[in-house]
Amino acid sequence: MTLDVAKTRAHFPALAHGVVFFDGPGGSQVPDVVAAAVSAALTAGLANRGSVTAGERAADDIVGAARQAMADLLGADPRGIVFGRSMTQLTYDFARTLAKTWRPGDEVVVTRLDHDANVRPWIAAADGVGATVRWVDFDPATGELSTDDVRAALSDRTRLVAVTGASNLIGTRPDLAAIADLVHARGALFFVDGVHLAAHASIDLDEIGADLFACSPYKFMGPHCGVLAGRPEVLESLRPDKLLPSSSRIPERFELGTLPYELLAGCAAAVDFLAGLSTTTGDRRARIASAMVAIAEHEDRLRARIEDGLARLPGVIVHSRAAARTPTILITFDTREAADAYRFLAGLGINAPAGSFYALEPARRLGLGDTGGLRIGVAPYNDTDDVDRLLNGLTEFLSNETARVSG
Repeated sequence: MTLDVAKTRAHFPALAHGVVFFDGPGGSQVPDVVAAAVSAALTAGLANRGSVTAGERAADDIVGAARQAMADLLGADPRGIVFGRSMTQLTYDFARTLAKTWRPGDEVVVTRLDHDANVRPWIAAADGVGATVRWVDFDPATGELSTDDVRAALSDRTRLVAVTGASNLIGTRPDLAAIADLVHARGALFFVDGVHLAAHASIDLDEIGADLFACSPYKFMGPHCGVLAGRPEVLESLRPDKLLPSSSRIPERFELGTLPYELLAGCAAAVDFLAGLSTTTGDRRARIASAMVAIAEHEDRLRARIEDGLARLPGVIVHSRAAARTPTILITFDTREAADAYRFLAGLGINAPAGSFYALEPARRLGLGDTGGLRIGVAPYNDTDDVDRLLNGLTEFLSNETARVSG
């Protein structure tokens, strides 16, 4: 199937302002149906979850529906869906919990490709118990994270390996299934930061081989919260700190305090919106998979159009080069600052931010320090007119520099 871009765009009120949004990797725009679901939940007369009053039952229904929706999106078991404030919060929580099972001399593996939310929590947890942190590098020339390099970092003392599903800075998509096989052969757990990947690809936890997979609905047109999908048997083995009267069942034992019911309603609506982009029949899981394929094809076409245009612009350096990558392009300039391009484009109503976006390790490895570059992220609601506005804006930005230097 082919994504109906015009129909998709019609659901995004923010587009009516005439602004072009290439900042999806930092947070996508929200469709009307998601906003309506959040509003409806807030005004429905909710109460804390229970089975006596209508408000209690409504809250319980929202939570159950949200767990099933995220399970359908990620190819997971709804018993393994944990909600939290953010991916970062959930990762810190699970790092502290898992560290209770580690001993001095145990090893935790992280990569130079990852967002700091999949690096610093593991380093802090390891330091707290005397475990060793081992690093896997990536090739700055190609952007690739080698499976062989992951293998070299593993040992019989490896307890957990944390790898990004896709770099939020340069889009690189490591071979997760191959890495999972290596990790599990060592008897270790595999934690995947799926924040950037889940917005651009159909996810199946069994195919990926992840024991724990964290993502953020606000990256795929949902509300601001975090989700972790884990294998139920792994969750059953963990004992997080919690209040005495709170539930000991999974996944509730990992959810601290009252859940944000309105945001969970928005999560379910976002999943339904994605499924609704499909023109095929079948259950929600099948329609999501179909829609994500169509989204990926659409986004890749726009990415190719952007890359072709960038290749014709003088002084532009493209840092997104991996063979398998999301439609996320990081660029810098020979003689200009990325931050200046960011501000210039913003003045034209084009949102393409500059920075390292908490991906400090890859930005430093690329030689960009903590400054990073200009990030262009394609989303399902972008179209060819958006791309042309972006390229024209960058052309104008660079032409102004040429005129200034010659003057």
